[in-house]
Order: sequence, then C-alpha cells, then structure tokens
Amino acid sequence: MSLMVWEITIAVLIAVLVFDLALAIIRRNKETTMKEAGIWTAFYVGAAIIFGYSLVEWSDSQARNEFFAGWITEYSLSVDNLFIFILILARFQIDKKKQQLVLLAGIAMALVLRGIFIALGSAAITRYSWVFYIFGIFLIYTSYKLFTEDQEKEWKEGRSISWLRKRGASSLTIVLVAIAFTDLIFALDSIPAIFGLTKDPYIVFTANAFALMGLRQLYFLLGGLMNKLIYLNEGLSVILGFIGIKLVLEAIHGGGTHNIMGIHVPEISTQFSLAIIVTTLLVTIIASLARTSKSKVAE
Repeated sequence: MSLMVWEITIAVLIAVLVFDLALAIIRRNKETTMKEAGIWTAFYVGAAIIFGYSLVEWSDSQARNEFFAGWITEYSLSVDNLFIFILILARFQIDKKKQQLVLLAGIAMALVLRGIFIALGSAAITRYSWVFYIFGIFLIYTSYKLFTEDQEKEWKEGRSISWLRKRGASSLTIVLVAIAFTDLIFALDSIPAIFGLTKDPYIVFTANAFALMGLRQLYFLLGGLMNKLIYLNEGLSVILGFIGIKLVLEAIHGGGTHNIMGIHVPEISTQFSLAIIVTTLLVTIIASLARTSKSKVAE
C-alpha cells in the first residue's frame, strides 16, 4: 500500500479512538444500555465488512479474503480478551460508571501493543523465513493450552498484581495494570495468528484495528453471554492450531522443500482458511448454545 493510504487509514483510526474517548468521557456517569451497545457493535462490524469488500477497489479479491480471515480470527481473540476484562473488573468490583474509561484504556493499550508487534513481526518475517517455524510452534502450543485450560480460572493474580496490592495501590490502578498484562499476552497470540493468514502489513494492521473497534460497547453485550459461550476456548484452540500448522507448512515450502519422503507438502489457500475459521466459529456458537439450553432444561 502507498504511504498516502497508510496515512489516511491511521488518521481515520485515530479519529475513531478520539471520538470513542470523548464519548466515554461524556457518558462516564451513565451506564451503557444493551440497546445502545448493540447499535454501536453493529455499526463497527458493518464498517469492517464494508472496508473488507472495498479492498477490491484498490487491491484484489485475495486481499479481501485475507482481511476477512484475519479480522474474524482477531475479533474472536478480542472477544476472548473481553471475557478476561469482565473477570478482572468483576473481581475488583469496579463501578460500572468507571468501566467505560477503563475499557477504552485497555483497548488503546491493546492497539499500541499490537502495532508494535506487527512492526517487529513484519520486519522479522521479511528477513528470516525460519521465523514462521517459531510462530507456528508457538500457536500450536497456545492451542494446546487453550484446549486444556479451565476457562473460569483463566485469569488469576500474578506477582506484579500482588506486589501492587501490598503497596496499597487503588483497585483502579491494579485493574489497569492487570488489563495491560492481559493485552500483552493476547498480542503475543494474535500477531502470529494474523501473519499465518496474510503477509501484507496493511491488512495485518487494519484487521487488528477493526477487531478492536467497538469492543468497549461489545463488553456490555457480552456479560450475559459469558456463561453461554462455553466452548469458545475450544473453538479458538482449533483455529489457532490450524493456523499454526499452516505456518509450519509455509515455512517448509519457504525453505525450498516441497516433498517429504515422496509425499507432497500441502499448501493451504486463504479461501480454505477462511472456510475453516468461519465453520469452526459457527459450530462453536451452535454447540455452546445447545449445551447451555440443555443445562437450563435439566435444571
């Protein structure tokens, strides 16, 4: 992408963040209603869809497919990130009126951290093809950890949080530190995942940016879904594991090896990746809702 496209994109994203910050400050003493949260979430999701389809105008259909695959994956990880935010804010009993600014601070930190990792990741894969092996193995390991992890015990206090608590730090300060650490962990997961779907830094950046847009409003919608999407971790595990395998296969091809013991090393297309991601998320949502419905009937 040209420098002008980058400048316009970054300017628009900064404008959106400033607008969201102003809205959060103006409405800091009011609780966000489900209706309002739903309207804003639909607006940001619609904006991402329009942007994805508009990519064809100055790029090609491959870029569009890569954007949607990346955006859906990053959005799913962001939803999982929000669930941790919900646990943290509930644990420290942060007043709902203050949650607006806390959430926006968390989203801003996530955007900055992901921007840094995108720049580092892009530079690394440009110079060293073997970095894909590291990314792939890391994602496969993360996939295993997500699959075997108890979702309800996913977040717990670390040493830094305990240290702050002992020194009399306020709950708000501790929450901001906890959210910053959470953002860092999710940035480490999300960047290898997106690079497994596209190598274009512009698509990597925009997919992450759109995945973070509107999360403050989405937070107020997810409170009731936290106990319903019981298989979210398993779904994300499948997606990250799949992308990890895709990265390893690409690394093998990048090293000049196309056959191992007479067997052709498969190449996974973006269209196939998009189909796997969408199908996995649909199965995850349907299975989660079916399971929770059965549990309610049994009760």
